Amino acid sequence: MRALKVLVGCETSGVVRRAFADLGHDAWSCDLLPADDGSNRHIVCDIRDLLYEGWDLLAVMHPPCTRLCNSGVRWLMEPPTNPPGETTDAEKQAWASFSREEKLSIMWRLLDEGAALFSDCWNAPIPRIAVENPVMHRHAKERIRNYHKAAQTVQPWHFGDPSFKATSFYLRGLPSLVATNRLVPPKAGTDEHKRWSVVHRASPGADRWKIRSQTQPGIAAAMALQWGGYALEVAA
Repeated sequence: MRALKVLVGCETSGVVRRAFADLGHDAWSCDLLPADDGSNRHIVCDIRDLLYEGWDLLAVMHPPCTRLCNSGVRWLMEPPTNPPGETTDAEKQAWASFSREEKLSIMWRLLDEGAALFSDCWNAPIPRIAVENPVMHRHAKERIRNYHKAAQTVQPWHFGDPSFKATSFYLRGLPSLVATNRLVPPKAGTDEHKRWSVVHRASPGADRWKIRSQTQPGIAAAMALQWGGYALEVAA
């Protein structure tokens, strides 16, 4: 089997990187933060620094998406009381002293920055691309070059992982994932349902973002097997 050159962007957990590597692919991850597993196949950098390195497949798993998704659109009309995590240290310190108009200007700038990152990944010179992102609001869509709606939305339990987390994939040159080992979700209100909802019930804290963003192993295995297999078939 020919090994694909795979870049898994915006991932610190290494779950998707390892899933591709386990199938023999030349898989690398990158993020602004170091890898949780200390792997030497993780590059600490802006993903855009690596987009022109001749990859066969790009999977961008957790790009900063807060400003793009529907749940965050309200902050473009009325700024939040507390500074967003993406603001600079100086902006965080001065946030309380900013006027409403100054805060809104920052929020729209953050939207532009998030849309630019998505656009650069989505339009990268790579034949097969998958970008994870929640459903976007119209202001985000208008800023994305060559925007296409998400190809599919899946749940971890479609792939044998007992948890809830709706995940949308924007796909170019790749097929939609097919469910594997689909589970039956527990009834709402039960203890089991609460356990499956750990992502949404994560307590506030420094690691909350990591708990909410980490890809489950079942869906990572499906990506490696199905997308990797498809890429090899096309290249054959």
